[in-house]
Amino acid sequence: MKPSSSVRTCALAIALAIAASSASAGQSTDPMLRAADLVRVEAAQSIGVSVFATGLNNPRGLKFGPDGNLYVAEGGVGGSGSTTPAQCDQVVAPVGPYLGSSTGGRISRIDSAGHRTTVTTNLPTSTTAATLGSLVSGVADVAFVNGRMYALVAGGGCSHGVANRDNAIVRIGAGGAPTLVANLSAYQKTHPTAVVEPDDFEPDGTWYSMVARDGWLYAVEPNHGELVRVSATTGAIQRVVDISAHVGHAVPTALARHGGYWYIGNLNIFPIEDGSSRVWRLLSNPTRLQVVAQGTTILGLAFDARDNLYILQNTTGNPDPTPGAGSIVRIRPGGGPETIVSGLTLPTAMTMGPDGNLYVSHIGFGPPIPGVGQVLRIDL
Repeated sequence: MKPSSSVRTCALAIALAIAASSASAGQSTDPMLRAADLVRVEAAQSIGVSVFATGLNNPRGLKFGPDGNLYVAEGGVGGSGSTTPAQCDQVVAPVGPYLGSSTGGRISRIDSAGHRTTVTTNLPTSTTAATLGSLVSGVADVAFVNGRMYALVAGGGCSHGVANRDNAIVRIGAGGAPTLVANLSAYQKTHPTAVVEPDDFEPDGTWYSMVARDGWLYAVEPNHGELVRVSATTGAIQRVVDISAHVGHAVPTALARHGGYWYIGNLNIFPIEDGSSRVWRLLSNPTRLQVVAQGTTILGLAFDARDNLYILQNTTGNPDPTPGAGSIVRIRPGGGPETIVSGLTLPTAMTMGPDGNLYVSHIGFGPPIPGVGQVLRIDL
């Protein structure tokens, strides 16, 4: 989520806005209650918005498991370890150098009553340079194959201050113990994409979304710009599409499968330009990206049983990510975009629940302030 050198202003705005919000609400039981109060329903028909769960640390991708519980990937709260140029290529300033920890990235289980329990904290977490706001990465997403949980790690790697644990897909076993399935850091270092931005290059990548299908785990990486698939059994990694070769440094983030096609959404670079992000349908023979919708700072995609497309936008109407400026847009088949919810604070991911409602990671991107993240439920 660090698409260009101009992201410095963006990140500082996030850090200051969240800090100011926390301070101004300091006398409240929940210091981020005011963030949820900013959310507004825009659709003409009845839509409900409620806080489903609290106490999360930079919540990111979320999925319902085979047991009916909601599982949330969390960035964690960062670390204090560092690496040197003698050990590995570093992320250049102002994004780097990172500080990291081999543990602290978290996955939480949320039951039907919204109660949170910890599945594991035994995954990497890292933060950008303090001049960029100490923004957190850790566990990016989760998915399930044959009843087993897999996690997409984005906060690891030597360039993130974590010398002994790379970005990867891991299988989560009993007691939350992770087992390596595929080393994504090593893969990206030996399989470069067509477009690389030297002033915004992440050697270990900044993986974001993951979806399971037919025994494979499909993962999107924004910084290098690609979609890969990983065998859940063998760990084999195959590139599905080099997105950068088709659209340049567009920062792809969101991934969804619907109607036999993959759909990919992108954040795009800063400063934010409303309407500059796209939703692409991935076509084959030849491989190409077909634009099916546009939006702004897209971080989540979902479809419902009526083929309606939902687009999660981190921020609109502002040049930088801004608390209270996120929204969800619905596009009905053959129709135009309709904003159904606005006023979201730095939402980072979205999933369609088995109940037909949307669940959104809220207050999911910012500095390492423990416990302020939420999951919102959007009753459709």
